[in-house]
Amino acid sequence: MKRSKYFPSAQITMFISILLTTAYFSQVAQAACNECGTVTDVKAIKTEGQGSGVGAVTGGVLGGVVGHQVGGGRGKDLATIGGVVGGAYVGHQVEKKSKSGTRYHVYVEMEDGSSKTFKYSSKTSYQVGDRVKVKNGKLTRP
Repeated sequence: MKRSKYFPSAQITMFISILLTTAYFSQVAQAACNECGTVTDVKAIKTEGQGSGVGAVTGGVLGGVVGHQVGGGRGKDLATIGGVVGGAYVGHQVEKKSKSGTRYHVYVEMEDGSSKTFKYSSKTSYQVGDRVKVKNGKLTRP
């Protein structure tokens, strides 16, 4: 069987065509989902509340009123001062506790190799291994 003098050239051309087609479609597949990723971790983060001073002032006033009801003479003055100080401390602690809470951080490894963190104020249903998409800066399911 006689081969054409163009036979090796046709094989090379076909090989290059297949190579270029494969490269093109792999780039298209990668570019198709730049917003896709996988959840790598979900953490519950305890946040400590900050006192604004309102709790301390309110507690101090209430403590002073209650302390003023106790004793007489110098004892009444000391009870009032003690009530103000103790009430202010307790009021501050109550305010901090009421403002504390838990935040949830969802860590995502994006297909482009970058990492993103999404923060939620309540528990989410995302779990490690979930496939996710980012749309308008928010985490969604594909």
